[in-house]
Amino acid sequence: MGEALGQVLPLGVGVALSPVPIIGVVLMLGTSRARVNGPVFLIGWLVGIVLVGTIVLAASGGAGASENHSPARWASVLEIVLGVLLLLVAVKQWRGRPRDGDEPEMPKWMRTIDSFTVGRAAVLAVLLSAVNPKNLLLVVAAATSIAQTGASSGDQAAAFAVFAVIASLGVGAPVVIYFALGERSARLLDGLKAWMSSNNAAIMATICLIIAAKLVGDGITGLSG
Repeated sequence: MGEALGQVLPLGVGVALSPVPIIGVVLMLGTSRARVNGPVFLIGWLVGIVLVGTIVLAASGGAGASENHSPARWASVLEIVLGVLLLLVAVKQWRGRPRDGDEPEMPKWMRTIDSFTVGRAAVLAVLLSAVNPKNLLLVVAAATSIAQTGASSGDQAAAFAVFAVIASLGVGAPVVIYFALGERSARLLDGLKAWMSSNNAAIMATICLIIAAKLVGDGITGLSG
């Protein structure tokens, strides 16, 4: 399991540092339904990651992602493809960053977040963790990397569980801070939201670029091994 964990730790951090979901959960924690919608958002986020990971692990295992404890050629090719796609996401984020003096553009749903029901908060969290292009690519890459190791099903499940927890730290931390500090958390969370809003594009571009390089490098290593 150690090899699998080593493969997915940086990918988990990449998912965790997702500015838009973090801003979203911070905004939820400033509404009248904070005590319900905040935890529900965190649970929905986890459900989305686990759902995608379970599907990919099952599919990769059935397709033979590991050959004699080495990555199958198709799995290495997939890593390269995922890396290239992440590189394209990085370029798009960087080109779309706000210029000096411009206000960063945030999703329209953030304007109505104070009226979110529990169901809508849960659905939004699943979409942001499992359908958002950057996070989807990272979760698929993590599950594929775990399957490549040829570890037992139990070890693969445990490794992915660790990945899911790490990937949830970004949206989980504001929820923990809110319940731990109560009203005193407002200033801290507002500062986090402002910083994430201002640096959203740069954070996303940097993360995607670094992870893209890792995936492409791993894929090339697998093909040449």
